[in-house]
Amino acid sequence: MISPLLTLALASTASAACTRATLQEVTAAYIKAQISGTGLSSLPLATTYSYIENDERVNVTSSVLSKPLPIDFQQSFYDTTACATFTELNAASASHPYVIHTQLRLTDNKITAIDSVVSDDGDWVFDAKSHLSWARSEKWDSIPSANQDTRAVIQAAGDTYLNQWGDPKLPVPLATPCARLEGGHYTGEGNLTANTCLMGAFPYPLTIANRRYVVDVDAGVVSILNDFPFLEASKPNGTTPSSNLFYVQGGLIRYIHEVTVCATRMCGRELPPPS
Repeated sequence: MISPLLTLALASTASAACTRATLQEVTAAYIKAQISGTGLSSLPLATTYSYIENDERVNVTSSVLSKPLPIDFQQSFYDTTACATFTELNAASASHPYVIHTQLRLTDNKITAIDSVVSDDGDWVFDAKSHLSWARSEKWDSIPSANQDTRAVIQAAGDTYLNQWGDPKLPVPLATPCARLEGGHYTGEGNLTANTCLMGAFPYPLTIANRRYVVDVDAGVVSILNDFPFLEASKPNGTTPSSNLFYVQGGLIRYIHEVTVCATRMCGRELPPPS
């Protein structure tokens, strides 16, 4: 649906590696812009850039970035190989709450792409207050250098989780414990020592397309923005914007955060049963 963006992202990946300090500085500018609602005016933009919300090019003046938001929780990760960042923002205390997942892509230290999955009331199991509570309870500690997985291993863990929806027999590298925060629904509630990340069977194999990656080796994290099929009942043959964030330790997934946007309230479906 947004292949031009994917092309731009791949072009950014091919550019020279960025420093972590530069990525942190640009990410801080993005978060400050979201808090103030100043849009793109304060960001270091390339001459040519794209701004995407929920798989659509939008006018930034009507975007979430132009709405000042109190940020109650934030975490960011940095991909010095792909010159990209990922930021998770929770605005539970806002008059209109949001949970936002954003990837930034840079070339020559300038932003070439802003790609956000913006969820709010009515999206899949959305509950910003619950998301805030559970996100704050988790520990996404940096991985000591001697114990860090390779970039390929971290990305493969996330990919395998998504690929399993198309091949249920595929073994997914899940840690014990493992917990998934899906919108505001937490699988680990009351059972923080078990592996509660396994998904139930879908009615037919799913192919997760248009994957865009940010991999932070130091943090053991991979962000995968993607197009999720099946879930939106109003368009059973279409896709809906989705984001999956994985924390990987020793090649095993410890935490998953999932955000999925719906075209109709709760995508026209019921709350998933407890895991």
